[in-house]
Amino acid sequence: MDAQNRLKLGILGCGRIVTRRILPALSECRQHWSVVVASQRPGVADEVASKVEGVTSSDSYEAILADDSIDAVYIPATGDEHRQLTVAAAQAGKHVLCEKPLAPSIEEAKEMAQACRDHKVILQEAFMWRLHPRALRIRKLIESKEIGNLRLITVNFSFNIDRSDWRLNPDRGGGAMWDLGCYGVNASRFFTGSEPTDINAAAHWWPTGVDMTMRIGLTFPGEVQAQIDCSFEAPFRCRLELVGDDGRILVEPAFQPGEQPTFELWRSAERDSPVEVVSCPNDDQYACQLKHFHRSIENGELLAPAEDGLKNMRVMDSILKVARESR
Repeated sequence: MDAQNRLKLGILGCGRIVTRRILPALSECRQHWSVVVASQRPGVADEVASKVEGVTSSDSYEAILADDSIDAVYIPATGDEHRQLTVAAAQAGKHVLCEKPLAPSIEEAKEMAQACRDHKVILQEAFMWRLHPRALRIRKLIESKEIGNLRLITVNFSFNIDRSDWRLNPDRGGGAMWDLGCYGVNASRFFTGSEPTDINAAAHWWPTGVDMTMRIGLTFPGEVQAQIDCSFEAPFRCRLELVGDDGRILVEPAFQPGEQPTFELWRSAERDSPVEVVSCPNDDQYACQLKHFHRSIENGELLAPAEDGLKNMRVMDSILKVARESR
């Protein structure tokens, strides 16, 4: 791919995920993207851009949205800003890569998706993990029934946060399910290739009104059962187990492959069956995401397995309603 195939990406924010994940991934994506960053904090964009080769800075989000040379934007902001920025980007004719979860409510998510459809731009939710070779390899094993018929999915995701963290603010899209449980919902849908037919949930609620810890049960077609827990008041856990009637797969950590991505595979249901440690390419999953976003734009449609996030949001909205009703 030569420079004429590059697209220009505007990044609307300079938070931790930008400086620690997205900009370092650009070393693998220079043939795909040129990048300009902006921040609402004076001087920050200039400082960030000065540290990364080939990255320039812009004065404001508005300047990026008004720049006709910019093809797409990446929105790393907190959930309460997603709708406004996505709609504005769509109206400006720019494709959108938006951090997960897509929005703090299903109503806002629908508005975002509709705006992108109306203006014929792509909306991709930034679930980077599902575009990594490890996730794709595991899904092929499931589809080829290497562990038999899928029966159980278990996802545990937790860490202990500061009690002043913005994620405990309901007005900003807070809550453990919205921030962490979204991964378990996404993984369950990804590996079953379907939507749940039954939902149950219960939570421990924080005084602000958000869920601090939540247990989620999902039933998928074929009676596949998913059990998801997420918490802001527990030790760090990030684990995925896929259990078939003739084997199982264990992925830990589940959503950050690291420099040496592996997973454990048992091809038998016998108690003492041997475990295989399967190694996968050590691709940067954020680079995988950026390359996939570029490929979708070039093709004129969002390519699988990326999603616009609306289906995941529908499930999460239902989960939250069930948990509140059982409160």
